[in-house]
Amino acid sequence: MSKLLEKMKKATNSKYADVLSKSEVYNNSLEIVTDTPMINVALSGAVTGGFKSGILGICGESRHFKTMFALKIASAFLKKDPENILLFLDSEFGSPQEYFESVGISTDRVFHVPVTNLEELTFEAMQQISGFDRNEKVMIVIDSIGNVASKREVDNSLEGKGSKDMTRAAMIKSLFRQITPMAKLKNIPIVFVGHIYKEQGAMYPKNIVSGGQGVMLAANDIWIITRAKERDDDGELGGYRFTINIEKSRFVKEGGKIPISVSFDAGVNVYSGVLDLAIEGGFVSNASKGWYQLIDKATGELVGGKVRSKDTETKEFLGSVITNPAFSEYCKSQFKLVKANLDNSTVEEDLDAV
Repeated sequence: MSKLLEKMKKATNSKYADVLSKSEVYNNSLEIVTDTPMINVALSGAVTGGFKSGILGICGESRHFKTMFALKIASAFLKKDPENILLFLDSEFGSPQEYFESVGISTDRVFHVPVTNLEELTFEAMQQISGFDRNEKVMIVIDSIGNVASKREVDNSLEGKGSKDMTRAAMIKSLFRQITPMAKLKNIPIVFVGHIYKEQGAMYPKNIVSGGQGVMLAANDIWIITRAKERDDDGELGGYRFTINIEKSRFVKEGGKIPISVSFDAGVNVYSGVLDLAIEGGFVSNASKGWYQLIDKATGELVGGKVRSKDTETKEFLGSVITNPAFSEYCKSQFKLVKANLDNSTVEEDLDAV
């Protein structure tokens, strides 16, 4: 280390300050990898990647699996280390214990904090986060930002005033201004659930994340969840096919659409979304109408037996595809954010450094 760098390190009051190549903040970030490859792709652009410390917003209309996506990620975090804890800041009270248990979360490892307004949420979040050391083994889920009232809004109602609180968006922005740097410096993953509304006056209205620009500016990643019905063999509603729309990301190409199937009987299909990519990438053939077969990428030959569509999203059929390094590289080429370097090749870009 040069004398000037040593001098700067002695002069700083920040306990996180260091030479960038040795910075713990940049080079020692937590990563949460789930058991669902395409959720990992939505988080990182890679099948084997995951959610890093920072802020992820999962937004959508009511009954769009938003909280369950958050809990799926939380479940993966808790499985990483038996000492890990989930801090659940709850303003909606719409998540019964069965939700947590359905994704393998022991409620003994969840610290539940009810909040009734934005001021309470901000106070509780900052009180908790400020007390954590770096790598304290905690993850935070806020459910939700979209539906929590401000104290002024509550007081206006109690006083019989019908005036709208015009400060709410500024308060949400203030909340994120305070917790965003803490999340990265203390290596804390934060997921918040949010709502959306339709753009006004447009012929083809876009989905807009509620809460103002503070939400969009603070988050590393924003998902907007949409859904479609899925029918079983008898034509009855058997579940939903949710689509993760990448609205904003520092790691994944924006505009990407990643489908995740959830059935009423079996829950999340961990192999959902993989088949379409495998066909596009030449790992699976659907040349025979209604039948699918694996392709050996090294030789181009068809291998294994043919299977029907209903039997494709299984470990037996797609397991070898997911573990194939070539498939992992193909997923990165389709979803991961990259930049061109000076010799016109491409390298993965870590936008934390931007």
